[in-house]
Amino acid sequence: MCNTCGCEGDQNSTKFSIPGQEDNHPHSQDHSHDHEHSFEQTTGRKHLHPHPHTHSHEHAHPHEHSHEQSHDNEHSHEHTHHHVHEHEHGHTHSGSKVVQLEQDVLSQNNLLAERNRGYFEAKNILTLNLVSSPGSGKTTLLERTITDLKSELSFSVIEGDQQTMNDANRINATGAPVIQINTGNGCHLDADMIQKAIKKLEVKDNSVLIIENVGNLVCPSLFDLGEAYRVVVISVTEGDDKPIKYPNMFNTSDICIINKIDLLPYVDFKVEKAKEYALQVNHHLQFIEVSAKTGEGMDKWYEWLKGAIWKIIFL
Repeated sequence: MCNTCGCEGDQNSTKFSIPGQEDNHPHSQDHSHDHEHSFEQTTGRKHLHPHPHTHSHEHAHPHEHSHEQSHDNEHSHEHTHHHVHEHEHGHTHSGSKVVQLEQDVLSQNNLLAERNRGYFEAKNILTLNLVSSPGSGKTTLLERTITDLKSELSFSVIEGDQQTMNDANRINATGAPVIQINTGNGCHLDADMIQKAIKKLEVKDNSVLIIENVGNLVCPSLFDLGEAYRVVVISVTEGDDKPIKYPNMFNTSDICIINKIDLLPYVDFKVEKAKEYALQVNHHLQFIEVSAKTGEGMDKWYEWLKGAIWKIIFL
């Protein structure tokens, strides 16, 4: 179990798949997210234990070693040593230790994120981390963006979901290079997964890389991936109080896209109220109102996107 967010996954549960390639199978993948493992602090060093703490495990060794060995001339000493060694680690995690463990996990992730960021900057790759709750329309937004701008900008996409290739297949249909990361029971992407994905995806220089994170407004807010901008997407079919319910996500985001505005006449969602709540959390947040389905407001999103890549390449 991940000490930071509590999601359950293990080294073998993360799968990297590119549409059309058949040699991607889950057992050939790896990542450093040891979700069922707990850290133990011993003499200042961190140890990974793949078994739960407070474990009294009895090793009943089949060769019982009776120390009354009859060493006669024939050396027929039947040594059946039976040492039942109960080593019980009484790891009682106090609040301060839990905080320290979370900091250790996040600091390791942040180190890898800085490496990713340095790589992106060196290659002039504008990297966006697209985050939202499930069903906000992230994939539809991506499909329309790539389709409308692919003659002007070069796109690559990393898709994050617990299971299926559905979203990667949708992006693949637009012609953009895409890789799917299936996290198993994991509830977020991390910097190590992104580092592995970009090696497989071979992102072009002077391009736009969009990471569609796992649908979740809690855990992805904790993990820097090395992105230049974090873009949080909410839809009018959700509550307008989302920003104050999930403040960490809105506090760590740069852009807030309010999607599905074509449905405003049919839902009880107040755009100005949502903005007010969001600005209470993050007064630097910028807002773009769109309908990825009808295209309304998408020109403002495209204008921002082109300006952001211009800054990456020319400034």
